[in-house]
Amino acid sequence: MSYSIKQDGKFKFIEEGSGETLMLLHGLFGALSNFKDLIDHFKQTHQVVVPMLPLLELDLLHTSVSGLQKYLNKFIEHRKYNHIHLMGNSLGGHVALVHTLKKPEKIKSLILTGSSGLFENGMGDTYPKRGDKDYIRKKTEMTFFDPKMATEELVDEVFEITSNRLKVIKILALAKSAIRNNLGEELNQIKQPTCLIWGNNDIVTPPFVGEEFKKLIPNSELHFIDKCGHAPMMEVPKEFNKILDQFLEKNKA
Repeated sequence: MSYSIKQDGKFKFIEEGSGETLMLLHGLFGALSNFKDLIDHFKQTHQVVVPMLPLLELDLLHTSVSGLQKYLNKFIEHRKYNHIHLMGNSLGGHVALVHTLKKPEKIKSLILTGSSGLFENGMGDTYPKRGDKDYIRKKTEMTFFDPKMATEELVDEVFEITSNRLKVIKILALAKSAIRNNLGEELNQIKQPTCLIWGNNDIVTPPFVGEEFKKLIPNSELHFIDKCGHAPMMEVPKEFNKILDQFLEKNKA
């Protein structure tokens, strides 16, 4: 991806375009490349910001959904962002939800896709023995409707992370934190317009999860995309961008 990663103090991020801020939060195995099509499209109309969440850099005590939210809050305060359209995929959606509940004043709208926070069928209890690349390939393929989306490059990225013992411990800590941090009883407090974009073939956070979010978040709309798994913005970027375009147009200043 041809975007330069900026650094400001301890924060690393991408910032492209100008206009209202659209902030994108990646998931547990997410990389900045997950958002390539999204950035390309929305930098024409928005200031697109992608913070690099320190999923594996925090100390073990703060390796949690709450720890990531605190980091995000410091980033937003440090960079003085305001009126943010906050979007998160998977674990990034969970962080976006917690942040919107804790610090709603700077969040203008919320976009969730394959978000955890209610239910997630992730790595489960069968976490791989380090070095089991076939297992990693199968798990990476499960993210998508079309297994060909799990390119060798993507599998290598995930495999490299899971080959490191401390990183595996931190991934498990984050996964367990996401399961413990169930937001079902708090979601009715979210006042921001919320757009839920879900893959009809998502097996990590299945369609019923999107329906449950729709039921619990008062001002929300739900869109399903066929032949699409857990990462719609990667797998079906045109359809995803079209839905998000319409939502942002409705909720601009």
